[in-house]
Amino acid sequence: MKIREIAEVIESFAPLSLQESYDNSGLIVGRLDDEVHSALLAVDVTEEVLDEAEREGCDIIITHHPIIFHPLKRFNSSNYVERCVERAIRKGIALYACHTNLDSAPEGMSYHVGSMIGLDAMRVLQPRRDDPTTGFGVVGVLPRAEGVMSLLSRIQTIFSVGAVRYGDLPSQDMMVRRVAICTGSGGSLIDEALAADADLYITADLKYNDFMRGDGRMVIADIGHFESEFCAIRLLFDIISKKMCTFAVRKSVCSRNPIHYLVGNI
Repeated sequence: MKIREIAEVIESFAPLSLQESYDNSGLIVGRLDDEVHSALLAVDVTEEVLDEAEREGCDIIITHHPIIFHPLKRFNSSNYVERCVERAIRKGIALYACHTNLDSAPEGMSYHVGSMIGLDAMRVLQPRRDDPTTGFGVVGVLPRAEGVMSLLSRIQTIFSVGAVRYGDLPSQDMMVRRVAICTGSGGSLIDEALAADADLYITADLKYNDFMRGDGRMVIADIGHFESEFCAIRLLFDIISKKMCTFAVRKSVCSRNPIHYLVGNI
């Protein structure tokens, strides 16, 4: 299979035109006309993921996060980015990323998370001006109201979250019906979640003061960046395998969270 064919399938779901200006989605290492035989899907390109690709005979790694965000001025193995890119080139392993275009695509990342939680009637939380069906985040409703702590506990289990950080509760017996979601770093969409009358906003990478912005009307919860985006592996698998049923696609077992949690009594 040519890389071009794989890219066309991914980009038919998540066009590169949807990526943000700061992003670096698309083919990062390799040539579009190169032949590949097996793909490995991961959240990030890491040395462990490259080990796995070599071990399993995968000659393209498709990730959510691009390994290169900023221009590289040298290749001297001084950090993991340089080492991974050098190694991929030497070993003939192509690297492809599907990042903010997958976030903004219709039925993209946040929609996928909402489906895992069980939300109905989802719509885009921050629509793009040129196309309201695309954009960041979603807001939807649960089939029935659920206690906020019960829901947070369920989310912690679904996404294997080491620790859920959340803001003040309007009341301990608060019930949640409307939920807003933005996978990855979503602090910038808190106002949109409030405007959508969400009872709960789920995202990641929140700052201290972000948790106060619920203003007694909405609970704000941080479930972790990796945890909120690990589903990219399954989403990419579904996108590719539905249209390329004879192409070998493997979900990485070495894609891991770089953040660790020390849990104990204080």
